Amino acid sequence: MLSADRSQKGLPLFHLYGDPPDDQAFDFVHVETAASRAVRFGWNIGAHRHRNLFQIILIERGAGEVMHDDTTTALTVPAAILVAPNVVHAFRFVPELTDGWVVSFTEDAAQPFGERYPFALAQLKRLSNHPVIALQHEDPGTKRLLMLCDDLLREQLSVRAGYQHAMRGLLALIAIELIRLAAVEPQRDAIAHARKSATVGALERLLEEHAYRERHVAFYADKLAMTPDRLNDHIKRATGVTAGRLIRQRVLTEAKRRLAFTNEPIQRIAFSLAFSDLSHFIRFFRQSTGKTPQAFRQEK
Repeated sequence: MLSADRSQKGLPLFHLYGDPPDDQAFDFVHVETAASRAVRFGWNIGAHRHRNLFQIILIERGAGEVMHDDTTTALTVPAAILVAPNVVHAFRFVPELTDGWVVSFTEDAAQPFGERYPFALAQLKRLSNHPVIALQHEDPGTKRLLMLCDDLLREQLSVRAGYQHAMRGLLALIAIELIRLAAVEPQRDAIAHARKSATVGALERLLEEHAYRERHVAFYADKLAMTPDRLNDHIKRATGVTAGRLIRQRVLTEAKRRLAFTNEPIQRIAFSLAFSDLSHFIRFFRQSTGKTPQAFRQEK
């Protein structure tokens, strides 16, 4: 099973795996074969995260395991794995036999198709909550998806006139094809969906900044110039859960990350997540997971 090295004080943060973080990355689209990077690291990609990159990973052949946040899953190929920014992930691949594609991009690079097809970017983000998507070798959609990745690499290597625009267009086709293969619900009314997605996106940005200090729905509703009831209604219609549940889930996910992947004392984790005392944190964690923080850490 994949596991994290708790001797590290924090979670490794990379641009592409093994490369230093690049907070200035803008309009970035990159593709490479899965084997090209995995072979450099002994076919084991350790637990890490990317601050501002979304990744679509297609494993065409081989086998292995994927860890996403605190869950480890055996890979059945072919499969697609979606990784959103700041999500902890790791891979262990069967050497020499495993290959596929890794498509990485900053969200601004996806904005053009997000604006034209508002359902696409929102659905891609939603899919990343259940990141492993089973594919079928004989499905024409799978073949098309792999062909699009090959085309994307050809454009990246060509550096011909207009190649950056071509890469963004291919990225849009890859995203939409993946959504189709995942059998996501049909496109709804674009305008209504765009409005709901905009509210969810705005809340997510606020949570990135404030979730570990502010957990009251009223705080976020005020920031978004709406009442708490209206915010809850918007979020529940778009995601199926209330804003309060999203806030608590964000805090719980961060707690799990630190417990599983660092050796930070539990009391320090509790205080850094704005719990008034350790017992409050333990109660919150046990109500959410059925386990104490210490038991969760020992299992990992």
